[in-house]
Amino acid sequence: MGDQSPEEISDQQILQAFQSEDKKALQYLYHKYLHVIYGVCLKYLHSKEEAQDATSDLFEKFNDINIPEGINNLKSWIYVVSKNHCLMQLRKKKEKTISLSPHIVMEYEVEMHPIDKELKAQAEIDILLLCIKALKNEQKSCVELFYLSKFCYQDIVDKTGFELKKVKSYIQNGKRNLKICIESKGQ
Repeated sequence: MGDQSPEEISDQQILQAFQSEDKKALQYLYHKYLHVIYGVCLKYLHSKEEAQDATSDLFEKFNDINIPEGINNLKSWIYVVSKNHCLMQLRKKKEKTISLSPHIVMEYEVEMHPIDKELKAQAEIDILLLCIKALKNEQKSCVELFYLSKFCYQDIVDKTGFELKKVKSYIQNGKRNLKICIESKGQ
């Protein structure tokens, strides 16, 4: 291997160099597969800087790991290792984004004390009832019958004497007004 250029070195020779712990093994791998590794990283990370960092990380990784015996296709193995490394980077990046998201803070409600949960639920119910009372009479009666009494449209028509189109409109507008009211009271 001493008088061969890096491009002329076979995968088998590179594998043998790694297995015999030849100090030039990483150099051979670098010269032959740098473009493959960088290309995979760029494909998955979509950023030149991140791809360069990932490529450097991978070469450090190749320096520290033993290439498993029985590798028949070094290029395929390098591709898979590079791809997995990039996917892990993306997962870590996503986890950081998720952990900083305000929605996640809301999801950790599980850790609330049961008394706090009851108080919060009661406060939400109180706001809802207050907002229902604030609706116009037609909207209020249709919303109460539809959502609280579980009446269908036709039953509401029969009970109130409103036309079907009016019932649907009152429910839709009442629901929108409830949402607006609840959001204003919840702040």
